[in-house]
Amino acid sequence: MTTPPPRPIIHTFVLGDYQTNCFVVEAPPSRDCWIVDCGQEPEELIDFIRSRGLKPVALLLTHAHLDHIAGIDIARRALGPMPMFIHRAEAGFCSDPMANLSILTGRPVSVTEPENLLSGGETLQLAGTRWRVLHTPGHSPGGVCYIHDDSRQALVGDTLFAGSIGRFDFPTSDPDALRTSILETIMSLPDDMTVHPGHGPATTIGRERKTNPYVRGGW
Repeated sequence: MTTPPPRPIIHTFVLGDYQTNCFVVEAPPSRDCWIVDCGQEPEELIDFIRSRGLKPVALLLTHAHLDHIAGIDIARRALGPMPMFIHRAEAGFCSDPMANLSILTGRPVSVTEPENLLSGGETLQLAGTRWRVLHTPGHSPGGVCYIHDDSRQALVGDTLFAGSIGRFDFPTSDPDALRTSILETIMSLPDDMTVHPGHGPATTIGRERKTNPYVRGGW
């Protein structure tokens, strides 16, 4: 009998002043896990990993705005070094308060730069699960989504929200690119795909196709 592939489990942690969704992804029975985005005050996320006996084998970023990166070095000090991944269009953003927008808050953030640069189109593996990397620029130039097709789950950062979309008024935002990323890339995913955004509740592609005013009417 063929053993079915492991099904990844996505745990959500709402962190910091910006109520940023950050994630721990595991694929039992393996103890290996990913951290996807690591915002301010990540102690709850760290405690969860320790309490479950999980081993972070990578830290993946959907993009490098301050609310998704501020806890990186805290997590690495607590849990040990781990490979980090970001799209190459945001190489240098993590250590640059202007690029990661923290300069605008009066509390500049500069954290360790990821050493692994993505282009989009890669396949990443966690404990036998395979995830596609989609480049979805617009909110930021290096925005990416991590897609697990078998379980119909997507981690989409700040590109798409339940009932809304990511801001496109930042210096490195591009509304035309965001439109293409949402309408042509993300909306090509199946309706039963669960979407885990960077803020707010989870949703599905089908629900957003039917009810999201930006998807239905554009902008």
